[in-house]
Amino acid sequence: MEENTDTQTTQADAPMQPQETATTTPTNTTSIAQDDTTDIFLWANQTDARKNDLDIELFLFNKNYTPYSMPLSSTVAAQLKPLFLLDYINFVNLGAGTGLSVRDYEMSEAEESVLLRTELTKVGRAETLIHLIEHERHDIVEFSETEHEFKRMKGIVARITDPEDKEKVFYTAKGISQAQALKSALAWEFADGKFGTFRADVGFKVPDDNQVLIINDDIFAFNPSKFEKLFGYEYKKQVIADQKVAEIEKEYKLSFPEGLDLNALVKERKKSINKLQKLEVGAVKQEQVLDYADEMQLELMSDDNGAIIIMDGNDLDTFVNLINEDYVESKITGKRYEIKSKKLLGDPEGEPPRG
Repeated sequence: MEENTDTQTTQADAPMQPQETATTTPTNTTSIAQDDTTDIFLWANQTDARKNDLDIELFLFNKNYTPYSMPLSSTVAAQLKPLFLLDYINFVNLGAGTGLSVRDYEMSEAEESVLLRTELTKVGRAETLIHLIEHERHDIVEFSETEHEFKRMKGIVARITDPEDKEKVFYTAKGISQAQALKSALAWEFADGKFGTFRADVGFKVPDDNQVLIINDDIFAFNPSKFEKLFGYEYKKQVIADQKVAEIEKEYKLSFPEGLDLNALVKERKKSINKLQKLEVGAVKQEQVLDYADEMQLELMSDDNGAIIIMDGNDLDTFVNLINEDYVESKITGKRYEIKSKKLLGDPEGEPPRG
């Protein structure tokens, strides 16, 4: 981890326009949760009072959300709290006096002076990551470049605890930019007045912005776009996809293996979620789907009752492409193509150019 001295409260320095007045909650309140929702202002107040005593553990996690513990040298110890804790506290404390309001992520857009919150249970990948750290610690191994490869890492999560109250646990998370990672074979360093070969196995810049804070069952998205990218959470797209799934289930007869259904498959297929956003359900009928598949020589089968069999995500992609008319055969070469994007042409006017 390369040294990063720029750890001032960059988020807190941003100008804010007051919207809903928020006041700092008195520090003598005993709980940071009201009606099962975290009071972020009380959290910041209480955490600020204990900030010098808190412990921080870091975990890398990969694209499959498998965590790896990060052994740290003493040279980076001083950077941990500014990078993973203090800026979050400062942002909220400053916001308490300048009109910062907390709104539900699913009901609001990102705005200045608004902090978006959602439930951990809605963000499956984040929930899985936290569960593994809290309940499967014995299976978590130390990161090794040889065994795990830094290029496969997606982010860092900091587990922050109070040694006097082990149940007070919260997390901050940041994404890793692989574009800012340095590999020893591809990098030089400047030291002692000379350029030389980069001596570490890997180096990277830790982001110095606030991104994600997880307290109890609440996730606060300080940077909504990075939060979505970090945990693959695209709620608004998923709402539309859920509506399209309901329309598909009403329009088509489908057959799935035991324990699987259309909703579960779609949630794991980003390609299908994106395709469903503008899909016109019902334009291609049940019988036409199967005829179309045969014509394009695609492996999509039906059962004895005429239901289209969807065994896995690949079958789902094929089915969605068929009802969206995304396969064509060239009249010139006879080759088959899957269309990635298309633009509907209007009806032709007048006589054909070469009638």
